[in-house]
Amino acid sequence: MYVRHIAQPLQEALADTPVVVVNGARQTGKSTLVEALARTQGRRYLTLDDRVVLAAARTDPEGFIAGLEGSVVLDEVQRAPDLFLAIKAAVDRDRRPGRFLLTGSANVLLLPTIADSLAGRMEVLSLWPLSCCERVGAAGANRVDALFDGDLETLAIAPCSRSELTRWLLSGGFPEAVRRELPHRRSAWFDNYLDAILQRDVRDLAHVEQLHEVPNLLALLASRSGGLLNLAELARSSGLPTTTLKRYFGLLETLFLVYRLQPWEKNPGKRLVKSPKVFLPDTGLLAHLAGHSEDPLNTAPGLPGGLVETFVLGELLKHLAFSQRRLTLWHYRTHAGVEVDFILEDPSGAVTGVEVKASGSVESKDFAALRALQHDLPERFQRGIVLYCGREVVPFAANLHAVPLSFWWMPQGSGTGFQGTHPG
Repeated sequence: MYVRHIAQPLQEALADTPVVVVNGARQTGKSTLVEALARTQGRRYLTLDDRVVLAAARTDPEGFIAGLEGSVVLDEVQRAPDLFLAIKAAVDRDRRPGRFLLTGSANVLLLPTIADSLAGRMEVLSLWPLSCCERVGAAGANRVDALFDGDLETLAIAPCSRSELTRWLLSGGFPEAVRRELPHRRSAWFDNYLDAILQRDVRDLAHVEQLHEVPNLLALLASRSGGLLNLAELARSSGLPTTTLKRYFGLLETLFLVYRLQPWEKNPGKRLVKSPKVFLPDTGLLAHLAGHSEDPLNTAPGLPGGLVETFVLGELLKHLAFSQRRLTLWHYRTHAGVEVDFILEDPSGAVTGVEVKASGSVESKDFAALRALQHDLPERFQRGIVLYCGREVVPFAANLHAVPLSFWWMPQGSGTGFQGTHPG
């Protein structure tokens, strides 16, 4: 069993919050995590994937919750949305910390009636697919916090080879997909995974029967991962009415299959592009939908930029989920043509820019956008990073560095540039 980054933050949340929700796509390991915790804490575990439990929860939510004694785990709670009001009533009568540990494969923060019903009573933790660190047994140290302001010069990062990066890109982070080394077996898993999502979760949330357009839309979004979200263009390309497209896109977003990265818009002196970027956050699923395979990726002139940028997006999200610095993630683009792939911002407003380069070399010109960002935000700019498929950390200025993408999977304790804030 993998040690997950959020294991310690989860226990801390249960110690002082009545309702804790572990949110994430299906098959990210939520059930494994909470079942293990239930065993160690003596919690009762119930899953709404069980038909009997689901029937009881849907038929009489108040009676179902009233019949639960002690601390409980309710798995896949989005399948019975009316439970949230019953939980609210129970918590208002008894606000003991840790009473309810819930998991959901639909983002409760995108379901307003559910989120609002537990405002002030609930903490939400995100469980994304496995990070590179979790896969190599180095969960704990927060790589995003280190990227933001850690001592990069002291990091002992092994060179990033193209073949190694390709393997990370193709496997993604879903535990079951990671375990399958044969490409055709991994492909079969992704096919079955998507079928299960459509037949169960999409139907539960949308109550629609004609779902053949959704896989086509997902494949279309895969070809645009890392690009600006243009709903009008997507409607034309998919042949879907704009209203239907927005509905389906919202469903995919709620199920964590697509991610909308918002633009940074806090510079009143600049004309900023206000469109979000869209990603399929797991590169394994993205590569499957886009038809990528190992040999063509290794022999082509270069790796697909959108695929590598999506890899970085996924790793950023996984570490942001337990960032001690409470960092937030944005992208930056001006009408003058300045584009920075990612911006990390702390609560004080300080920012670090991150660019992604899908090649093995970096030149001074690759820092042009980061230098422009520094010029635009002189009081806020902290440092600029270019992540690349190269050999070592290279300073291009006091606050501009090229960093190998192997930063994401180097063993814990390599150098002193970061310290573990949550030791597994």
